[in-house]
Amino acid sequence: MGEMLSVRGPSIMDPRSQEFVDAFGAHLITSGALDELGVRRAQRAQKQSSERFDLVLTRLGLLPEADLTRVLSSFLGMSLAQAADFPIAPVHADRLQASFLKSHHVIPLADESDRLVLAIADPFDTEAIDAVSFLFEQPVSCCLATASEIDAAIERLYASPSSSGVALAIGEPIDADSDDVRRLADLASEAPVIRLVQELITRAAEIQASDIHIEPSETSLRVRYRIDGLLHTVENLPPSLKAAVTSRIKIMAHLNIAERRLPQDGRLKATVRGRDIDMRISTMPTMHGESVVMRLLDRSSVELSYAKLGFSGPKLVQFEQLLSQPNGIVLVTGPTGSGKTTTLYTALTSLNLPDRKIFTVEDPIEYQLQGINQIQVQPRIGLNFASTLRSILRQDPDIMMVGEIRDIETAEIAIQAALTGHLVLSTVHTNSASGTIARLLDMGVADYLLSSTVKGVSAQRLVRKLCDHCARTVSRSPALSKPPATSAPTIVSQSGGQPRAAVGCPKCRETGYSGRTMISELLIMTDGVKDAISSGAKERDIEAAARHDGMVTLYDDGLAKVRAGETTIEEVLRVTRTT
Repeated sequence: MGEMLSVRGPSIMDPRSQEFVDAFGAHLITSGALDELGVRRAQRAQKQSSERFDLVLTRLGLLPEADLTRVLSSFLGMSLAQAADFPIAPVHADRLQASFLKSHHVIPLADESDRLVLAIADPFDTEAIDAVSFLFEQPVSCCLATASEIDAAIERLYASPSSSGVALAIGEPIDADSDDVRRLADLASEAPVIRLVQELITRAAEIQASDIHIEPSETSLRVRYRIDGLLHTVENLPPSLKAAVTSRIKIMAHLNIAERRLPQDGRLKATVRGRDIDMRISTMPTMHGESVVMRLLDRSSVELSYAKLGFSGPKLVQFEQLLSQPNGIVLVTGPTGSGKTTTLYTALTSLNLPDRKIFTVEDPIEYQLQGINQIQVQPRIGLNFASTLRSILRQDPDIMMVGEIRDIETAEIAIQAALTGHLVLSTVHTNSASGTIARLLDMGVADYLLSSTVKGVSAQRLVRKLCDHCARTVSRSPALSKPPATSAPTIVSQSGGQPRAAVGCPKCRETGYSGRTMISELLIMTDGVKDAISSGAKERDIEAAARHDGMVTLYDDGLAKVRAGETTIEEVLRVTRTT
């Protein structure tokens, strides 16, 4: 577990004192956690409010909870509690109440005979530490952990009918099929349930999860976060919480809590540490209750730039040339969660000039774009992609973005718009760029119309990036020494590094990866591709023609990023399924 240092003593300054504000502010800058401008802003706010300087940092949204805990640990010379440090079984559950532990964000990690080891979220709360030391009549050593990590551990280890505030408030389980809607609403409005749901959202936002999955089973309510594209179990709640938690989320999203037989979709907004988080909510009835998925859309963390997406080099030049065309169709394809919408939003941002009128038709609208007319489809009242797109043509647009081409009617209207001088951006759900061409032909689009209107198709995937803090350099494998299977120019990576392997450290939660980047292939409608389409060629023949004319495949683009040390071959194989 490493050496734990007691927090009591002269080394702990008053977090409201000028001495602490100056010293910790300087440490934030030297450690790279915050720039000088951010520190000065926080110092001004602290002076005006007289609040603790560390709390001001999170309330202004300048520093996430996890980052603040990490920087405080290095500043105070304290250890950070890792996931492996938290006990499997509760320590002294007979003498410590969950209500006390949660109110002070403290949890015992181990009793080492000569001392009691605590994980604490607030190193300045010496009263709680002194109280524990007095109760057990032995010295206390402390390490730091985030409040959300400690609260989750308390809920897991100390929750019981006699110790858990949530269990006490809820009482007997409510059957998901019960007609007692008023009772459900009352349960969802209980303070412990409200706090629990808020904590789940806060923790997800802090660790930059993209989705929260709440899945009921016969024996538990499992909570999983999707982080960098992969699901991780973070909580197994008591089954008695199923109806209350689901109802609470439904109330927040303005959904019908009485309807538990049909799927529902909604939206809600939450504020986490000063950041506004938009969430899309989806509920689905299952055998043991309703499954809930909450997609987090953090507008402050989304940067609509090609560089952040991982789009660079000759491929970016080609893509921008497609967008500069006065008319035609540009398509983006890939599976759900591959970043298609972000790519389209980035393209729209670059196209959004004062002399252009831009419309989008989306389901749903994920981010609001300044200066662009965005329309949410509503199939229940007949406002679908096709009908909306047809009406938009009478609004004299220059550029249109259609969320998805799902049927021949939408495809035909998009083609008509392209033929009459409009630039149309859209997505199609296929696995590759050449598969998109085949899919449109299968829909019934005439090959000559397809060749004359579609300018290009970009297929993409998201791969996890290696953690810069722990990745280690490795020698090139034979697979990486092979040249790309294309006649295109050499792929240039921005990092210009060497192949690296995943290791794992506290910064990346021991996964070896942190963040994601895009790999893609861009099919340009060249003469060779047009000839293949008009001759009735199969998908593989269309791909062969595109590769002959310079298309870099998803796999080859992924290998380029492996060679540059941005990701690993395992990640590329995971998303491309190439063997």
